[in-house]
Amino acid sequence: MKTLGLLLAMALVGSGATLDWWEHGNFYQIYPRSFKDSDGDGIGDLDGITQNLAYLKELGMDGVWLSPIFESPMRDFGYDISSFYRIQPEYGDLSAFGRLVNKTKELGLRLILDFVPNHTSDKHEFFNLSVHRVEPYTNYYVWHPGVEGPNGTRVPPSNWISVFRGSAWEWNDIRKEFYLHQFLKEQPDLNYRNPAVVEEMKNVLRFWLDRGVGGFRIDAVPYLFESAEVSGRYRDEPLSRATDDPENPAYLVHTQTFDQPETFDMAYQWRAVLDEYSVRDNNTRIMMTEGYSTVDKVVELFGNSTVNGSNIPFNFQLMSILNKNSTAADFARAVNIWLNALPAGRRSNWVLGNHDNPRIGTRLGKNKIDLYNIALQTLPDIAVTYYGEEIGMLDQYIPWEKTIDPAGCRTSPETFTQYSRDPVRTPMQWNSKRNAGFSLANQTWLPASDNYRHLNVYQQSRARKSHLKIFKQLTKFRKGPILSLGDFDMRLVNKQLVAYQRNLKNVGFVVVVLNFAKQPQRINLPSVFGKLPRHLQVVTSSLQVRTADRSRINPRTYRLAGESGIVLLHRHPKRKPAVLRN
Repeated sequence: MKTLGLLLAMALVGSGATLDWWEHGNFYQIYPRSFKDSDGDGIGDLDGITQNLAYLKELGMDGVWLSPIFESPMRDFGYDISSFYRIQPEYGDLSAFGRLVNKTKELGLRLILDFVPNHTSDKHEFFNLSVHRVEPYTNYYVWHPGVEGPNGTRVPPSNWISVFRGSAWEWNDIRKEFYLHQFLKEQPDLNYRNPAVVEEMKNVLRFWLDRGVGGFRIDAVPYLFESAEVSGRYRDEPLSRATDDPENPAYLVHTQTFDQPETFDMAYQWRAVLDEYSVRDNNTRIMMTEGYSTVDKVVELFGNSTVNGSNIPFNFQLMSILNKNSTAADFARAVNIWLNALPAGRRSNWVLGNHDNPRIGTRLGKNKIDLYNIALQTLPDIAVTYYGEEIGMLDQYIPWEKTIDPAGCRTSPETFTQYSRDPVRTPMQWNSKRNAGFSLANQTWLPASDNYRHLNVYQQSRARKSHLKIFKQLTKFRKGPILSLGDFDMRLVNKQLVAYQRNLKNVGFVVVVLNFAKQPQRINLPSVFGKLPRHLQVVTSSLQVRTADRSRINPRTYRLAGESGIVLLHRHPKRKPAVLRN
C-alpha cells in the first residue's frame, strides 16, 4: 500500500532531491530529572545531559527533545512554569544551557525544547499581576465572576472538569473571580483570545531560538482554546455516560474545551515564527506537537495548501491502539490508519512511548521489545524514542505512600496505579553501580528500578547480543538510502504475521517481518511479495532469533521465532547509493 506521502518520497529519489535533517529524523526524548545527575543532589540536570550526549550520537539520534527545563514550583514537575526565560535551578542555569547547546552543535545534534503554552504556574508573575488587575495583564488568563448559585453563592460558569479531576474552575479570593485551569489548580490557563498573550508567547519562542535551539515540542495543543462566552457564561459540556464519577474528566464529552477551531491557527502562527529563523539561517527549525486527539484533528496540525503547521504532529496510533494482546492484524490496522490519513507532501512519524505512558516492555510485552523497536526504526520517515527504551527499561512499581505524581496523588490507594506516571519516569539505568549510575546521592527523586543491576547500558554494551546492540544496528542501517527514501508495501500474511517491503529503485530492498505469535512461524516471502532472490541477508533481529547478523537465509522456508522481528536486505549490484543531506 503506497500513500501519497510515500509516493512523494519516490518522486524525490527520481528527481535527485535530498532530505532535510528532520525528514527522516531519529528523535530521543529525555526526561531531565531522570537522565543523569552531575552534582549529586539526586535530580538529573543539564550538565548530566551534556556529559552523555556522545551516547545519543552513538545511538544514531538526530534530535534530542527535553521535557520542560524552565523555572517551576514543580507541582507538575516542570509543566507548571513560573518563568519561561529562566532554567529551573535544580537543572542548572543559562550557562549550563549554553554548554548543552554548544555540545549538541559539536556533535551534529539538534536540541528540541518543550514549549508549554496552555498555562503557567500560579506563581508566575503574570498571574499575580492578573489577580490584582494590573494592566496589561488583567486578561492574560481566563477569568469569570461566576454565576449565581444556591443561597446567593457564586458558582463556576460551566460544568467543565479538569484533566486532573474536579472542576476546571478555581475561585480566587483576591480578585473575587474564578479562573480556568484545565490541569492542576496551580496551572491557570492563559487567554489566547488576548493578542497580547499571543505575542508574549511568540517572544518566548524567539528567546530560545536566539540561543540556538533546533525547535520545539508543543505541549497539550488541543487545550489551548475553549469556546467563547455566550450570554455571560460558558456552554456546559454534555455527559459522556462513560463513568458515574462526576470528578473524572471522562464524565463529560469535551466539546467546548478541546480542539477548538482557533487552536489550529495558533499552531500555524508558531510555525511562522520558526520559519523566520529557518530562512534567516538556512537551517530548518522544527515544530513537534502533542495532541491525543482524533486522526483528522492531528493531521490538521500539519497545515494546508496555503499555510504550514507542525512538522511533526505526533502520531499516537501505535501507542493508543496496541497492547500486550495485540496481533499483527492490529498492528497493520494502526499503521494504515495513520498512512491513509497522511496528507500529500507531509512526513509520517511513529511514537511508541513517552513520559505519560507505560514503557514498551510493560505495555506491549517484554518479549516484544525488539519487535517494536524494529518496527519503529523501519517504518517510513520519523521515529521518536523515549529514554531507556533502547535497553528495554520497564515500569518500576512505586507504592501509594511514595507516589509523587499529581495524576496519581489526586486519586486513591485503590486506583492510583491506573493514573500515576512515576513508574515510567525512574532514573536512566547506566550501569550496575549505586542508583544505576544515575546519581551518587543517598536518595534520588524517584528510586532506580529494581532490575537495574542486570538491565543497564554497561551490561548491554558488552553482551554478545542485546536490546541496545540491536537498536544501534537498526539506527545505523536506518541512515542508509533504502529506509530513508524507499517505497513502503505492507502485507498481512496471517493474523499474527505481518511483513513489509521498503524498495528503492536501482539500490535494493529491505523486508521486515514481525511475528506477534508466541510460537515460531514459517515464512514464505515470495508467496507474499512475488519473485525474490534465493537468499536475503540478515541485518538484525530480535534477541530470541538465533540467526546471526549478516548471515543469509532462504526467504521461502525460514522459521521466525515467536514474538520477534527480523530485518532482511537485498542490494542491487554495482549501484551507487543515494546521498542524504544531514
